[in-house]
Amino acid sequence: MKILVIDGMGGGIGKAIIEHIRGEYADIEITAVGTNAIATTAMLKAGASNGATGENALLFNSKKADCIIGVVGIIIANSMHGEISPKMAKAVSSSSAHKILVPIDKCGVTILGLAEKSVSTYVGEINSVLKSFI
Repeated sequence: MKILVIDGMGGGIGKAIIEHIRGEYADIEITAVGTNAIATTAMLKAGASNGATGENALLFNSKKADCIIGVVGIIIANSMHGEISPKMAKAVSSSSAHKILVPIDKCGVTILGLAEKSVSTYVGEINSVLKSFI
């Protein structure tokens, strides 16, 4: 299974996601794609198998992933303070990979019906969702 973790800004959420996955799945392939070099570096330090930065890296790796993980903004054009281009959002949302999205309201989207939880609580739930695919 190939997991793609996408993050921007400082890469803190992507870093937390990768550390959490690595805690249970030490040998799984995780590719980190950051919208900027700082985010990519943070995710690589967290234990990603490999990493790349920018729009083309996201477009390319979205096609190869079995599962894509990130905040809900990765499927919304111009979110994350403009770091997610329309092409990037389309590539993620059009990918045949299963998406696990962390709902945060900083992306300008509120998803009704979800319990308000901390980001760390949502990250903690990722492995239970992954178990159904691995």
